[in-house]
Amino acid sequence: MSEALNTSGARNAAETAEAAEAERLTNDVIKALKTVYDPEIPADIYELGLIYRIDIGDDGVVEIDMTLTAPGCPVAGEMPIWVKNAVSAVPGVSDVKVNMVFQPPWDQSRMSDEARVALDMW
Repeated sequence: MSEALNTSGARNAAETAEAAEAERLTNDVIKALKTVYDPEIPADIYELGLIYRIDIGDDGVVEIDMTLTAPGCPVAGEMPIWVKNAVSAVPGVSDVKVNMVFQPPWDQSRMSDEARVALDMW
């Protein structure tokens, strides 16, 4: 009985450590995303609501779905590279895939309160 409890305790500790590492990695990826700014808007792309999905695999591969404030944005070709470079620098990330999506279309309702303050959009 004691051996079964020890095995269960070790498994729970490992699961807790994995969950803590996943949370750290997620937080660090979000911090990295917050370093990327749309050059025409004084708010980062995460707070602007341009990041639609972040998926982090067990192998450290991060897949991001993002959009732009407008499909004709002049940095449309560059911004995914900026995102990839920022997230690639996070310890524990092995690769980054950035998907540009336009559905659903971005609108101001996706902005955080922080972005609204920065843009004086109350």
